[in-house]
Amino acid sequence: MTLAEKVNLTTGVGFFMGPCVGQTGSALRFGIPRLCLHDGPLGVRNIDHNTAFPAGITVGATFDKALMYERGAAMGAEFRGKGIDVHLGPSVGPLGRKPRGGRNWEGFGADPSLQGIAAAETIKGIQSAGVIATVKHFVGNEQEMYRMTNIIQRAYSSNIDDRTLHELYMWPFAEAVRAGVGSVMMAYNDVNGSACSQNSKLINGLLKDELGFQGFVMTDWLGYIGGVSSALAGLDMSMPGDGAIPFTGGSHWGPELSRSILNGTVPMDRLNDMATRIVATWYKMGQNKDYPLPNFSSNTDQETGPLYPGALFSPTGVVNKFVDVQGDHKKVARAIARDAITLLKNEDNILPLKSNASLKVFGSDVGSNPQGINSCADKGCNKGVLTMGWGSGSANLPYLNTPEEAIKNKSGSVEFFIQDNFPRSVKANPSDIAIVFINADSGENYITVEGNPGDRTAAGLHAWHNGDKLVKSAAEKFSNVVVIVHTVGPIVLEEWIDLPAIKAVLFAHLPGQEAGNAVTDILFGDHSPSGHLPYTIPKSESDYPNSASLINQPFGQIQDTFTEGLYIDYRHFIHANITPRYPFGHGLSYTTFLFSSVVLSPVTPLSKYPPLRPPKGPVPTYPTAIPPASEVSWPKDLARIWRYIYPYLDNPRNTTSTRPYPYPEGYTDTPQDPPPRAGGAEGGNPALWDTAFTLSLTITNTGSRPGRAVAQVYIELPDSASAPKLQLRQFEKTKTLEPGQSEQVEIRVSRKDVSVWDSQVQDWKVPGDKEEGEGVKVWIGESVGDLRVKCEAGSRCMEV
Repeated sequence: MTLAEKVNLTTGVGFFMGPCVGQTGSALRFGIPRLCLHDGPLGVRNIDHNTAFPAGITVGATFDKALMYERGAAMGAEFRGKGIDVHLGPSVGPLGRKPRGGRNWEGFGADPSLQGIAAAETIKGIQSAGVIATVKHFVGNEQEMYRMTNIIQRAYSSNIDDRTLHELYMWPFAEAVRAGVGSVMMAYNDVNGSACSQNSKLINGLLKDELGFQGFVMTDWLGYIGGVSSALAGLDMSMPGDGAIPFTGGSHWGPELSRSILNGTVPMDRLNDMATRIVATWYKMGQNKDYPLPNFSSNTDQETGPLYPGALFSPTGVVNKFVDVQGDHKKVARAIARDAITLLKNEDNILPLKSNASLKVFGSDVGSNPQGINSCADKGCNKGVLTMGWGSGSANLPYLNTPEEAIKNKSGSVEFFIQDNFPRSVKANPSDIAIVFINADSGENYITVEGNPGDRTAAGLHAWHNGDKLVKSAAEKFSNVVVIVHTVGPIVLEEWIDLPAIKAVLFAHLPGQEAGNAVTDILFGDHSPSGHLPYTIPKSESDYPNSASLINQPFGQIQDTFTEGLYIDYRHFIHANITPRYPFGHGLSYTTFLFSSVVLSPVTPLSKYPPLRPPKGPVPTYPTAIPPASEVSWPKDLARIWRYIYPYLDNPRNTTSTRPYPYPEGYTDTPQDPPPRAGGAEGGNPALWDTAFTLSLTITNTGSRPGRAVAQVYIELPDSASAPKLQLRQFEKTKTLEPGQSEQVEIRVSRKDVSVWDSQVQDWKVPGDKEEGEGVKVWIGESVGDLRVKCEAGSRCMEV
């Protein structure tokens, strides 16, 4: 490739310079078109004839690996059908350290193993369609406010110690890399004082070297603040390509990267590495074979329009072909929304409802947005049933099945009050059951909704639209109340959860387009609830560590120091001996389950540290001489589009250098560090995934209704590990079991699952006072607060 072709592949061509949210330049001589990059984590953003799947937090609540994969495969098919090369999802950062963080709902829950397993299954599903998945945001982007550097303020710095970084925040990214993810997106914020997009320790040291990542690393949109610095730090692709001021045609890369190569500032082998990673990923996914070009525009819903909307003057043409990519994906969407619904409370077995029950239904969350289901850009409002949060992680709803519609189809006696103020005129009969719908929203920082700038600053951990008051009002008038919550994350329930009239509470999370059918499937007993909480619900926000609070500091760089370390969510509650309202993993059923015949079998003898990593393999080698300046001269027949970012220079010969660039003293002669001992393959040393133990158990439905159980496996390490007392490491969900039916479940526990990060040695260590693995306990149950069986290596498992 020429210099221009290589630079073209690495640099976005500018905001709104094509149909997608981002697009690179092309290398048409080699059949490589402009690569189309597009949101988002729950479906194709801002287009037509798509599926609006349940959000990531809903998927996490299913604890169902098969559904995680199926959703990924369905999304991959839709992205491919629209001609999108790079899917900007899934999201595992933020991890959920701050419960009011605006984008927690895009990920799968406040636990690294849950996030990692769900991400890996999602990625494998997406990439089965030949679409490049992008795991994001690496790393430490735990609140929305002040996440971006601008002319007023530097982005906040997430200050994370080495062990916490490895055991919590990098953990799901390691699982994503091990699953073969094609792309990683960097976060906006700094980590330990260095911007993520130009943080060589994060990109070169941890991601590419230690985790063995083979794909390409991209910025978030306008997320890089330097050209040479980010290139040398390991960044491979800039998005959307613009420099500090968008819509000017300027870029930190593009022509400036060409200039930096010609004057020797950026070594040629660094550019070769960037281009190789992008092209290799493109080939690996088979996009060189009959892959469709984009057939949509995310900029307009009209058939024709400008081809480059961000340009001052643009040619026009057909931009939307309205290709229907939905297939039968609504079935997967409904199954996820249904199997995620989490039953928190069910006194007097009030649920499931009978079809002839007399119902009074309250709350605006039961209906639709009166202005239209897609009337608010990027879902930047909270009107009607809450199907997803707002921001770039949203998608248009092709239709919306509301709870109102679905309940009407199921009930023979129902009256609706679709409002957030309790009506004084309502009459309560002794046989009536009140169903109250409430919600809590959040999103991305570029939109403020009802005073909440992405993060839940104004709302706090409370229901929106006076939801608590609505529930209490219903409880004053009715003796049987069922509360249904659509929410982005935990909310505090203490104002009403213990009132005598509150008989049942369901968390329906963020269900997407099948909101109504999913909730009625559970309410009326067509299916038993099988969702489990992907986070802890506290009794008070003050139950969290102070460091988990949002930081509101409009001037000066925020130093967000992760002083709580490893103790977030349930790890913190157990460590601080605080009883939550509902623990992580909690979820009731309409039936009961017995865990029996539990056997823990050792498989691989555990040394203190893993066996030596495999040696590094050969790498591609290319000529490293600075290419002729003519390779980035403007082509004579090129019709230029103003504001479009090209790789060309007006006077390239004036930038060519024959002298080495004056790097700081010691830069070029510093000996290269030895390969990290924790590396060796995609995800890290392959020995980390050796099976330490296998766990087998029988799960039996001992109740009177069909249902599904989730076996959650928590590891307790010996005291010498100085680790959280319990940590989720694996889970398996049964098929639907009929009353009396059993299923044998096999679960594998890996070396890494029972290891801690040794910051001094820079490797994973199995703790033990006398013998490696001694003292490790394996707990099995249906939540972190409902552990029923304890196993220890070398001894029998016992019920507790």
